[in-house]
Amino acid sequence: MSASGNNFIKLALADDHRIFREGIKMALGGKPHLKIIWEADDGKDLMHKMAIKMPDVLLMDIRMPELDGISAIQLIRKENEDIKIIVLTMYDDQQMISKMMESGANAYLTKTTDPDEIYEAILTCVNDDFYFNDLVNQAVLLRLQHKKTVRQHYPKQIQFSEKELQILKFLGEDKTTEEISKLVFLSPRTIESIRQNMKAKVGVKTIAGLIVYGMRNKLIE
Repeated sequence: MSASGNNFIKLALADDHRIFREGIKMALGGKPHLKIIWEADDGKDLMHKMAIKMPDVLLMDIRMPELDGISAIQLIRKENEDIKIIVLTMYDDQQMISKMMESGANAYLTKTTDPDEIYEAILTCVNDDFYFNDLVNQAVLLRLQHKKTVRQHYPKQIQFSEKELQILKFLGEDKTTEEISKLVFLSPRTIESIRQNMKAKVGVKTIAGLIVYGMRNKLIE
């Protein structure tokens, strides 16, 4: 676990329902390595407090007054790619899940999620970039199957070789290392080496993170 030069993760909450915020604070207040640094009750308040003190992890609802979560996440990502954003909402629509993940969320949870899983998602996002549950897995898979266009929100351009793009495409199709090895005529060890190099280029720690990057940047169609 790592956290901005301290032995704790700076956590912020953004939700327009005060009772829900109080419930989250009670549920997470006693968890190790967490410190709730502020809370916001609408999107405008969220952006104001983000400018004053940046958290390591933001728990954010989608539907908020002044500025909704969709617009807020896009504004945040224009300025900061490092903060981990966990959507915590009552909506479980697959199109909404895909949209939020493509816009820059690191995890998507519903408000019925057990507090222990919320805590697990926070730690996982800090250590491994993304937290993938069944909701997100199903939405991402559906998105890939339908081959819909994904908008690019990250300005950073990474150059991949033709072979790397081939391998990324096959990863998006959920092919194994052995299957990819046969398709591109390289040894499994070489495939693993290329995958590690691609993750290093993108700055992610997992294959799931690499696939989400490919989706966000139209590399997987």
